[in-house]
Amino acid sequence: MPFAAITYRVKPGHEDEIAEIFAGFQRVDTPVMRDTGGDQAGRLLGTAVFIKDDVMVRVIHYEGEFGAVAAHMAGQRGVHLIEEKLAPYLTRQRDTSTPEAFGAYFRDAVMRNISQLSVDTHPVDR
Repeated sequence: MPFAAITYRVKPGHEDEIAEIFAGFQRVDTPVMRDTGGDQAGRLLGTAVFIKDDVMVRVIHYEGEFGAVAAHMAGQRGVHLIEEKLAPYLTRQRDTSTPEAFGAYFRDAVMRNISQLSVDTHPVDR
């Protein structure tokens, strides 16, 4: 089950304000992601947000294709509310107003994955 990390460059010194924004986050309406035909394309398993100085990272744990994550998140009202509230704290503004623009930002902001380990990949002790 893969993870993705999305980066945000934020203005330093605003960690508490940003933490307050996420404290009131409206979760997605369903963890099930659907493709354009309505078939299940995956599931969101969890998210976490970390911040340090001028870098914020949102970690997403999911099943399925990464493109389905972006499409699903682009259609969530709570995600757009967070984006609006975060805008004053971002060092560079971005367009997330349409599903296409949101998807482009999401793809551009994803961090390169260099390692993912889990209990499923751990060698069994014999």
